[in-house]
Amino acid sequence: MSFYLPIFIITILLSALLTFLVLQMASKLKIVDKPDSERKFHQGQVPLLGGLAIFLAFFIMLWAVHGQLLAGKLEPRHWLGFFVGGVFLMLGGCLDDKYNLKPIQQFIFPCLAVLSVIVGGVQIEKITNPLGGYLYLGSASAVLIVLWLLGMMYTTKLLDGLDGLVAGLTAIGSLVIFLFTLTTKYYQPDIGLAALILAAACLGFLFFNWHPAKVFLGEGGSLSLGYALGVLAIISGGKIAIALLVMGVPALDVAWTILRRLAAGRNPFKSADRKHLHFRLLNLGLSVRKSVLLFYAIGAIFGLSALFLQSLGKVLALAGLAVMMLLVVILFAYLDRNNKVV
Repeated sequence: MSFYLPIFIITILLSALLTFLVLQMASKLKIVDKPDSERKFHQGQVPLLGGLAIFLAFFIMLWAVHGQLLAGKLEPRHWLGFFVGGVFLMLGGCLDDKYNLKPIQQFIFPCLAVLSVIVGGVQIEKITNPLGGYLYLGSASAVLIVLWLLGMMYTTKLLDGLDGLVAGLTAIGSLVIFLFTLTTKYYQPDIGLAALILAAACLGFLFFNWHPAKVFLGEGGSLSLGYALGVLAIISGGKIAIALLVMGVPALDVAWTILRRLAAGRNPFKSADRKHLHFRLLNLGLSVRKSVLLFYAIGAIFGLSALFLQSLGKVLALAGLAVMMLLVVILFAYLDRNNKVV
């Protein structure tokens, strides 16, 4: 652990410094988020582009330790595809933060990011069969990667409604992957190092993003954190279940939001409302910090459980998350019907 601690601390400090510089730059360029009467209840104008600081800190540190990253099975092309995809997301995010792109224009950049990963050679060769053995994917690997990464990106994008929520959950997910890849059975120190760096980059950003936030992730940041965590879950041996256990409640909330909006005849990615779970918690009287800490606790508990569960156990844990989310949906539907929640 003595090898990892200096890298962890340096990354946190680098991320905090870059966040401060990006904050100043966004303010001068007037790339800011303005409060409204519906979903954005922050005080005054808050600079965007914060995700750029995490992106830079993450990949600068990956370059600094690239020798260790190439000591495993991954090749330079895999990391290059990962980096290029991140560049596309940051480019699209900066344009959207500045010019408020249309949804179809926003969607181009996540698609380019996924394509970069696939062209870079990242694939899912097999997934564990909960009943025993493995399921080999073959040509279906690309389809699963597309669905998985787009799902992760839009989960963190739509989740980005409370200060510190997305960055904190990404840090928790990355730390769980770090711990998982250091176990004897799944020993992958190269992936573990990358996951630790991502967690540290998020923690450095949280110094400025914790409520009340001085800077926001912005479009590129909210997408890139889901993207980075999703890619790490793939290259760590297809440990998608781990990321799902950490992000399970937000992912299910996003799935429910999409279904709810489609049923109402609305664009699921364009329409904004205050019916996300994190806003519901505020309506029930929880503060922003308490709501975020609740998400942290759920993500950490279910994520850490993956360290001790076998494949079938992880499936059961995911099923438990789904049941819990279903009960929450039923509860809020009841409250809405009785006009107890706005």
